[in-house]
Formats: sequence, structure tokens, C-alpha cells
Amino acid sequence: MAATIIDSTVLGDIFSAADMREIFSDRQRTQFYLDIEAALARVQARMGIIPQEACDEIVSHCSVDRIDFDRLKIQTERIGYPILGVVQQLVGFCRDGLGEWCHWGATTQDITDTATIMQIRAALDLVERDLNAIAGSLADLARRYRDTPMAARSNLQQAVPITFGYKAAVLLAGFQRHLERLRELRPRVLVGEFGGAAGNLSSLDGRGLEVQAALCAELGLGQPDIAWHTMRDRIAEAGCFLGLVCGTAGKIAMDVKLMMQTEVEEAFEPFHEGRGSSSTMPQKRNPISSAYIHGIASSVRYHVAALLDANIADHERSTGPWQIEWISLPEIFCLASGALAQTRHLVSGLQVNETAMRRNLDITGGMIVSEAVMMGLGPALGRQRAHDVVYDICREVIASGRPFLDLLAENAEISRHKTREELARLVDPANYLGQCGEMVDRVLARQKS
Repeated sequence: MAATIIDSTVLGDIFSAADMREIFSDRQRTQFYLDIEAALARVQARMGIIPQEACDEIVSHCSVDRIDFDRLKIQTERIGYPILGVVQQLVGFCRDGLGEWCHWGATTQDITDTATIMQIRAALDLVERDLNAIAGSLADLARRYRDTPMAARSNLQQAVPITFGYKAAVLLAGFQRHLERLRELRPRVLVGEFGGAAGNLSSLDGRGLEVQAALCAELGLGQPDIAWHTMRDRIAEAGCFLGLVCGTAGKIAMDVKLMMQTEVEEAFEPFHEGRGSSSTMPQKRNPISSAYIHGIASSVRYHVAALLDANIADHERSTGPWQIEWISLPEIFCLASGALAQTRHLVSGLQVNETAMRRNLDITGGMIVSEAVMMGLGPALGRQRAHDVVYDICREVIASGRPFLDLLAENAEISRHKTREELARLVDPANYLGQCGEMVDRVLARQKS
């Protein structure tokens, strides 16, 4: 029986994605072990370090379908690591003792670390797919609503007008930066590990670096300048990257939850029959994807913190922090895949209520653009005097309920410099959008079609 959210039959595809779970499954991880052992045998045979006959025999058995996982479980519990159990089974498959050439000059951590990097490589391809899809949907929203005015919020209060396209473009720019980070981190992170017992390749008679280079090339990974058995920044960087990604997804979820409030109603998650229903309140339409994204983002953040602890490793081969990665890295990637899937769903079908956006802009009767009035009066009254006059009028609007425009037009000091028609233009939120449109265009110009 599954005991975690990720592996739950009921909840697993809400909080993670099947293709990501497969990458971090026992079967795929073990296949990566075997892929590395096969690659090592091939390069060492080409270099004349092991017999070609041994290589052919070893490679012919490097399929996870041959592994007895019940036996591997017992071997791993006895030994403490799964690599030796896999190697023992692989050696046993080979005829005439040829399997003894398997794992030549390698150590358990070489295979484990390199397999982890191969998992990360495959997983980052899935992450990139989702990032591109989310960015594409946000770009569509930014284009469509480039000039749709709405209220910006500061401390949950109305601030000044912006456009919904601007709001979407701010988020899009964040995902564009995540894609940049992904491109930049791959060369640093996707690097193999092959160092032997203490990283100095002493068991290969001076040919260790040559084997290392050939092995990394065979696997399509970068070659390290030096062993990184206890320098875990590569793994940590991958985890931190996903912490940032999930943080941005969480920001989207937070804004959508707030915009779905009954008193706001500016945007809604995609609708389908029954989604977001309450068991007792038929009128409700609850945010669902947003709630899952928020919970996942918080959980990933804590796993990232644990992953950073794994950096504090002792000497050249450590006594335990390494195992933190075994726990936290799969959780980070699997949970992140769930957050990204929910975010894709949310932004691709987001329902935008332009009418409510305009209604909310108008609820203060123009006071949302009191800054525009102040700046418009500044050349005539001076900035500070304009601020004080407009501030007093805003207080009067709140106390009396009278329209902002009426009180502005009735003020003798203001009316000497501005007609009612000029003031009406100043208090129209649609006339105080700043350079939202230009900034949306700049972000869209960076977006790949």
C-alpha cells in the first residue's frame, strides 16, 4: 500500500506526475545503474583495460528486467547500499567468470551519483516542457489583456491602475528567467562522477582520467575537473532551482485565490462540472489547483532546506548527509511536477472577468487615481500642496460618500486651475496606466513563439 501523497493511487496524479515518478522509480534508477556499468565496460574494453569478451558479456545482461528486486531488497538492507547488490547480480548473470571485470575501478558512490545526475537530466527535460507550456499560456494572457485595466493591490488594498496583461507579463518574465536558469545550470549540474575510492582514481594505473573522460562522453555528461563525492552543490543547485520555480507557481496560485473571492471575482480557475464544489454550500466555487500548488510549493521549500544540509559532508567520503539527497531529491522533483501540472492547467484555462475588473476599479469613485490628480495639480499648486489638498478631499469622500470628482470640482483652489472635464479625465483609471503596455511588449518580445 502506498503511504505517501506522491505514490497514492488516489492523490498521486494531483500532487505529482506519472512520467516524473517513473524517472525516480526503483526500476528506472536501477536501469541507470546498469547503463553506467555497461558504458564503463564499453569504454574500458575500447581502451584495452578489460577484455572485449568480458565487455560483451556484461553489456548483454545490463537490463533491469533481469534484476530480482526481492533479492536486491535483501542485499541492500544487508549491505546498506543498492549498487553492490546490482553488481553482484550482474556478475552472477555472466558466464565463465567474465562478470568479474564489471565495475572495474569504480566505487559505489560513482555509480550512485552518476545515476542521480542522469535522473536529474531526464527530469529537467520534463520541467522544461512544463515551463515552456506555462510561459506560452501566460504570453497569450499578456497579449489578450495588454490594455485591460484593473486595480493593482498593495498590502491587499487598491493601489493604482495596471492592466491584467501587465500582471500576466510580470509572471511570464519570471518563467522566462527560470528557463534561463535552466539553460545555465545544465552544464554545471549534468556532470558525471568517476573517482574511485577517494576520488583520486588510484586503481587504474594512471589511466583514470582517460577512463573518466570516455565514460562521461559515453553517457553524454560533462567531465568533472575533480571528484565531487563530498561537494554536493550540483545536486543542491538542481533542488534550489525547483524551489524557485515552485515559488513562482505559488505566487500565481496566491493571486488567483485572492481574485476568485466573492467580493473580487476578477479571475477564476478553469471550470468543469463539480470542480471546487462544497459538500454543504452549493453556491461555492473553491480554488482547487491553487490550493494544491500552494501546499506543494511550501513542501518543496522544506525539502530544499534539507537538501542544502547534505552539502555539509565530511572529508572525502561522508558518513551520512548523502542519504538526505536520496530522500529529498525525488520528493522535490515529483512534487514540483505536480505543481507545474496544476499551474499549466490553471493558466491555460484561466477565466478572466473584465467587467468585474472595471467594477472594482470604480468602487472608490476615482480615488484609486488620486495620485494622478495630485501629479496633475502639482505644476500649479506645488507637489506637497497638491498632495495635502487631495488628501483632505479623499478623507471627505470617505466620510460623506460624495463623489470624488464632485468634491474636486467644487474646491476653489483646484477649480482655478482645472475644469471639471479635465478633472474627469484625471480620475478615469483607464487614463492612468503608466507604461504597462510598453512593458508587456518588452516581455513578449523575449518570448519564443
